[in-house]
Amino acid sequence: MHRRSIVFLSVVFLAVTLLKLNAQSTKVPGVVVNHMPASTETYIASPSICILPNGDYIASNDYFGPGSTEYSKALTSVFKSSDRGRSWKKISDINGQFWSNLFVHNDLLYIMGTWNHNGNFIIRCSEDGGISWSNPVDNKTGLLLKGEYHTAPMPVVIHNGRLWRAIEHPVTDNQSMLTHLCPMVISASVDADLLNADSWTASNYLPFDSTYLDGKFNNWLEGNAVVTPEGNMVNILRVATSEKGRELAAMVKISEDGSNVTFDPATGFMDFVGGATKFSIRYDPKSGLYWAITNMVDDIFSGMDAAVVRNKLVLKSSTDLKNWSVNKVLLYHPDVLRHGFHYIDWQIDNRDIVFVSNTAYDDAFGGAHSYHDTNYVTFHRIKNFRKLVKKIISFIL
Repeated sequence: MHRRSIVFLSVVFLAVTLLKLNAQSTKVPGVVVNHMPASTETYIASPSICILPNGDYIASNDYFGPGSTEYSKALTSVFKSSDRGRSWKKISDINGQFWSNLFVHNDLLYIMGTWNHNGNFIIRCSEDGGISWSNPVDNKTGLLLKGEYHTAPMPVVIHNGRLWRAIEHPVTDNQSMLTHLCPMVISASVDADLLNADSWTASNYLPFDSTYLDGKFNNWLEGNAVVTPEGNMVNILRVATSEKGRELAAMVKISEDGSNVTFDPATGFMDFVGGATKFSIRYDPKSGLYWAITNMVDDIFSGMDAAVVRNKLVLKSSTDLKNWSVNKVLLYHPDVLRHGFHYIDWQIDNRDIVFVSNTAYDDAFGGAHSYHDTNYVTFHRIKNFRKLVKKIISFIL
């Protein structure tokens, strides 16, 4: 074949390939913030989002899997959008940050989580909108708790002049060698130096009790610090149970000064759509409602462990934290094995909710490794979310 023909065909092949790549990428719901092919054996996790005082959106995610550094010095990437989420660019990488949430306090940007998988609990501050970050080298610069801690991108809540955050302390059973997560909270004055460990009060942690739920209790994790309608602080946690198809949450009571947490297994568990997977709860003063974005298990998958079914995402609301209504199906894919929308973090932006998702979806490289080992972080907007209260969907769709 003539050399020019070979060159021509090569150019055509490249063009077709690029068109296919573009066509596949446009199938992913939402706006892509970050993407990592499954072949890297590095998977995207822990998406978080916050809104800066100037209106910019900041998002972050970490990485896990065989190709990552999650067990040594974990990596978190930070992204910015200056056009309300329509496009994103990476602005920094943080070495030594995992399972973290972004939040703004006193016009400063913070990120709070662990150093690595079950590592020290730390906080960093950025004075330039996420481009550079402080280094938590000691208890004066952001090293809040030394030892083993577990968390996810969970809300920071202000109540009674204090910031509140739920975390877990991992404890390994010497007989079974299983690691159980023990809920606790930390809190600090709104006027305190948040990088100083002495500013924070850490509560006791609740020991794991295998007798809960008639012996079907497996774990509780990824708690939400929430203020009840009565004005009390509670920690609402995701629950893992061996009972197929059942989704539960647990409500842990927090003392007024934040030093003590308690739990009554007779009254503390509640049925909760999406309780088997990570969820975040926030209160909206304008609607007078609590809102949560959770997974929902269709009847066809009710025989499966609810924690592995993450193909449907819904918006829920409640007046009292105990009785919830499903308002809208946000995302859905019929396959549960290699597709999923989960580990949602979200914020209220005027009339809308904006959220980021760990999204396992098709790409040009064979798709996600699994529903859990996701290859995307995607951004989404729920427009005029308060109006959805009038369009409540029953729990059985």
